[in-house]
Amino acid sequence: MGDWGFLSSLLEKVQSHSTVIGKIWMSVLFLFRIMVLGAGAESVWGDEQSGFICNTQQPGCENVCYDWTFPISHIRFWVLQIIFVSTPTLVYLGHAMHIIHKENKLREKISSPGGSQMIKMPKYTDEKGKVTIKGNLLGSYLTQIVAKIIIEAAFIVGQYYLYGFVMVPMFPCSKKPCPFTVECYMSRPTEKTIFIIFMLVVACISLFLNLLEMFYLICTKVRCKSRSYAHPITSPENPAGLSGPRWPTSEEALKQNKMNMDLETRHSIGGSLDGAKEEKRLLSGH
Repeated sequence: MGDWGFLSSLLEKVQSHSTVIGKIWMSVLFLFRIMVLGAGAESVWGDEQSGFICNTQQPGCENVCYDWTFPISHIRFWVLQIIFVSTPTLVYLGHAMHIIHKENKLREKISSPGGSQMIKMPKYTDEKGKVTIKGNLLGSYLTQIVAKIIIEAAFIVGQYYLYGFVMVPMFPCSKKPCPFTVECYMSRPTEKTIFIIFMLVVACISLFLNLLEMFYLICTKVRCKSRSYAHPITSPENPAGLSGPRWPTSEEALKQNKMNMDLETRHSIGGSLDGAKEEKRLLSGH
């Protein structure tokens, strides 16, 4: 496990700059991949090449058949998988640490004499150094998630095409310098198959967590934007009095009521006068 110390110390720093799902993914990486690989894989695959036996005495035949059957050892394949999957996260960590360093300097300038007049304020971090994932940092975070999804899926497919997911006990081989098609046998195939399936399940869980985290971030940001459109923020450019429908004041309401009453009175008077004139015209006609 000493070989993983440097990588583990770096990945631990990502914990404070990730979402809840990202922290779960990190725990899966530590507990079920790095620790299990370091503790159990070496003992299971320790006799991988020495236990590979072919029914021939031809010198070099076993080495050629082993190289043809396993182009890369399972252990080295999984080590490469962990390193490649962790690399985008480490790149995001470098970006986050760069932003924290810049905003710490900005905060020092603000606290210095005359710095309170600065218009630019820290955007991604608070005074305790806690990072808020938004803006360019959100783009960097989503990019590293997409990269991890692609790398994880590529390694799962690559493992299937290289070895399959089941360790068969016998491998026929007809490569030179073997004189004929020989049969080669792998030690403890059942135990190794269980280990292969376990690592495959953990890789699928890691892939699922990355997909879930990506959809979680996208849905969260879309929901926040929809809320901001539904509830406009009051600002000097968008004052509260202009952001919604304008209701009349009490004085305006009284004036409007008075005008309505005057109009009704005029209509009623005009109607009675018109009726009297019509009645007088009829009487004079008779």
